[in-house]
Amino acid sequence: MIEDLLQPRHLLVILAVAVIFWGPQKLPELGKGLAEGIRNFKRSVKEIKSEVEVKD
Repeated sequence: MIEDLLQPRHLLVILAVAVIFWGPQKLPELGKGLAEGIRNFKRSVKEIKSEVEVKD
């Protein structure tokens, strides 16, 4: 089921809707913000894992 969710055709439709909704000038800013959020999330997960390992 999840394999069918992210087919190339679906990704193109999502990208087209994003361009229409936010405009081409705003998309790089949104992508940068999303990437920064993912990096912060990964960093937080690593910190939590290291804290849990230290307590064990």
